[in-house]
Amino acid sequence: MSAAETIDVPYLKLSDPSFSIRSQEVREARARNWYARTPYGIAVLRYEDVGKLLRDPRFRQGSHAWPAHNQATGKFADWWLRMLLNRVGEDHARLRRLANPAFSPKLIASLQPVFAELANDIIDKFARRGTCEFMAEFSEPYATRVICALLGLDQSEWRNLADIAADMGLALGVTFKRDLEKINAATERLFDYAHRVIEERRTRPPGEDFISLLLQANENKDKLSDQELYDMVVLAVFGGIDTTRNQLGLAMSMFVEAPDQWKLLAERPDLAKNAVEEVMRLRPTTTWVTREALEDMTYKDLLIKQGTTLHLFAESAGTDPEVFAPGLDITAQRKPHFGFGGGAHHCLGHFIARGDMTEALKLLAQRLRNPRYEGEPLFLPDSGNTGPITLNIRFDPEA
Repeated sequence: MSAAETIDVPYLKLSDPSFSIRSQEVREARARNWYARTPYGIAVLRYEDVGKLLRDPRFRQGSHAWPAHNQATGKFADWWLRMLLNRVGEDHARLRRLANPAFSPKLIASLQPVFAELANDIIDKFARRGTCEFMAEFSEPYATRVICALLGLDQSEWRNLADIAADMGLALGVTFKRDLEKINAATERLFDYAHRVIEERRTRPPGEDFISLLLQANENKDKLSDQELYDMVVLAVFGGIDTTRNQLGLAMSMFVEAPDQWKLLAERPDLAKNAVEEVMRLRPTTTWVTREALEDMTYKDLLIKQGTTLHLFAESAGTDPEVFAPGLDITAQRKPHFGFGGGAHHCLGHFIARGDMTEALKLLAQRLRNPRYEGEPLFLPDSGNTGPITLNIRFDPEA
């Protein structure tokens, strides 16, 4: 690093399980400098810099190094290095082109009635009771059943898939190494499931679901290999469940603490789309996005050596006081957040995530009136990928 690092560069201990992305420590670091040093590389803290570096072609997706940072090996680490997210150049572009039709806005729009039906069916099970454990009774079944619908899987599979995704999701937090055995076992289970589903789907006439579209590409092994096919299905199941489940839980916790905004959303369901963006700006489940330098370079006052990992703090950027007024306001028009990343590696599934969460928040606000905590919620560490573990709420029961 350059001598400029001696000029008031904060240090943030990202590897500490008690570290919080929303702590006063991070806020003070952001006020002092645009970046901080960490055990994992450089943390980028301000909106302008996160936006520029996300799109800078001199960087590749940095998350490929996450298993190595945690001295993690096995089934999950092997898949992580092979999958779409961590491919580069034309290889990455090829896989995105093959997957794009399955996540097109037109296809997602056609599924909106399905999302609404799923949400109402799940809410029906506890609406008259006036209480629920939101993560187990709504967020998890909803996120998983949406993926079942998208991929053409049987809805009865949701419980098994949700359990697998929860265990695999531990790999995206700072306790990765500690939970390695559980993570690898879950990854093995999901690959076994993907193999069974794909072989069964090969016997059916082709449809318009995600797996059928991939199978059409897989007919030419030079276009999409068998291994890439399995890796893509595992990514779709895992990525679609884990992030949506956590993001919905974070949304509910935020609205419990902002009852006037929840009441406004119930009165104006047209604000649901904007509510999703506001939640993801303030409490993204993916709290930082990584990039790795492909060459030596200088950005502002910092010499960045080839191979250096940048951790672009989406949450810190989304609350930057130089850009955003404080607080949750679902009527406000904000600059784009970075909860889905950005640049060439912008989240492939953002259309479905936005679509299913919009429908969920719209219906939850209308049916779960006056929500409040029942006991203290329990959260995953407030870094890496985060969200509630348990979220018990009480609300006005439906008649």
